[in-house]
Amino acid sequence: MPTDRMAGNLDFSLFTFHFKNFTSIFLTMKKDIILCGVGGQGILSIATVIGEAATEAGLNLKQAEVHGMSQRGGDVQSNLRLSTENIYSDLIPQGGTDVVISMEPMEALRYLPYLAKTGTIVTSSKPFVNIPNYPDEAALMAELDAMPSVVKLDIESVAKDAGNVRGANMVLLGMAAPFIEILTVEQLRKAIAVIFARKGDAVVEANLKAFDSGVEASKK
Repeated sequence: MPTDRMAGNLDFSLFTFHFKNFTSIFLTMKKDIILCGVGGQGILSIATVIGEAATEAGLNLKQAEVHGMSQRGGDVQSNLRLSTENIYSDLIPQGGTDVVISMEPMEALRYLPYLAKTGTIVTSSKPFVNIPNYPDEAALMAELDAMPSVVKLDIESVAKDAGNVRGANMVLLGMAAPFIEILTVEQLRKAIAVIFARKGDAVVEANLKAFDSGVEASKK
C-alpha cells in the first residue's frame, strides 16, 4: 500500500510529465507560406530574404521548387515552410497555408484551395493584366474582399512614394511581416541588409525604406 510520501512523488511525476508536454506544444512554432505572382515581380527575392532570416534564426526551412515560368510574365509560385521542429515535406497540403503572399491579385485567388481557414492573404491590389481573358477587376476585388482575412494595397504606388519604384516586392514583404509571426520584423530587416549588401548601401537603404513602408501600411 503506497504511503502519503509515495503518492506525493507519483503526483509530482505526473505533473512533470504534463508540464513537459505542455511546454513542448507551447514552444513549437511553424509557418507555411505560399509566395506567388508573375515573373519579373521579385517573388524570388522575397523568398531569399525570408530564407536568410529563418536560417539566421536557427529555424528549420524547406522550400519547394518554383512552379511556372520565372521569366517575365509567367506565373511563379513557391512553397516556403518554416518550423522550430523537423519538416518532412517541402510541399504545403491543401488547406494548410498560413499566409499567401502575392504580388498579383488574381494569382492570390489561384491558391485559395491551399489557404487554411484561419489563413491570411496579403496581396497587391493592382492587377498585372497580361492575358486577354483576365477577370473583371471589380469582380476580382469583390472576391478578395469576401475573404475572412485579407490585406491588399497598391504596393507599386507605395514603393514609388518611398523613392524605390523597383521595391514593390519589399513593400509586400513588409505588409506580410506581422502575419509571418515566426520571424520578427527586425529579423527580416537584418536579412534584407544581408541579401542586398553586395549592391551597396544605397540599395540596402532603399529596400529597407520600402519594407518599412509596407510594415506601416499593414497597421492601417
